[in-house]
This record gives sequence, C-alpha cells and structure tokens, in this order.
Amino acid sequence: MTPQRVSLITLGVEDLDRAKAFYAALGWQPVEEQPGVVFYRLHGMALGLFGKAPLAEDQGRPGAELGTGAMTLAKNFPDRESVDTAYAAALAAGATALKRPEEVFWGGYSGYYADPDGHVWELAHNPFWTVNDDGTLTIPDPE
Repeated sequence: MTPQRVSLITLGVEDLDRAKAFYAALGWQPVEEQPGVVFYRLHGMALGLFGKAPLAEDQGRPGAELGTGAMTLAKNFPDRESVDTAYAAALAAGATALKRPEEVFWGGYSGYYADPDGHVWELAHNPFWTVNDDGTLTIPDPE
C-alpha cells in the first residue's frame, strides 16, 4: 500500500447542521451519518464533518480549541468557466469570498473562498494537469 495517500479528511465545525446545509447547497450528499458526524463519499476517499468539541475529545484533547488549520482544500476544473461557476455557487451557498478567481503566477486560474467554519477552498484550472470526466486529477509524469 502506498504511503502517499489520504483516506479521510475531517473538518471540525461549530454547527453541524449549518455545515451540512452549506455543503448540501453545493450539491453534496451524505453517505453516512452518526450522532455528531456526517460523511461524504469522494473519489476513493471520504470527507467528514465533525463538531469541534467532540472532535477534540475524539483526538484525546478534550477542551482543546480547534482552529481551521493552515491548509487549503482544492477542487480542480477543466476550464476557467467551470471555476467561475463553482465560485459563484459557493458564494450563493453562504461561503465568504477570499480571492475572486483570476490568472495566477504559475499559469493557471484560481480563486479562494471560506466555508461557514472558515475552512479554505481553492477552485482552480491548471492547464498543465488533466481533470478526468469523473473529477479525478492526472498530473503528468516529468519528462
């Protein structure tokens, strides 16, 4: 089994119902729900939303104040128009605009928003990578 993998990303949220409503507005559908946590099936992995206090306890750190972390979740798209459409949908669902999509220094096109709990998402078109029909990403091998 490859060590370069992620099976589950869990986001700590203040209000699980609010977080579920936000992601539902973006078209996400839960595959499993348990008290205090909801899971979404992704391509070969899962995303979980978990209340911050119960998450801290689950981590063995009861009472810890969990932040949003210094990371970005990203969705790549096959073209710039798809980035703009997804960005507008996120804002309509209640996201906070951080950086409107624009041409970027590395030759692509991207923008950022924060979900209602402050988790940052990048929406990008990278002309050097392939976004497959199922949404998976192919990064070419170096020549």
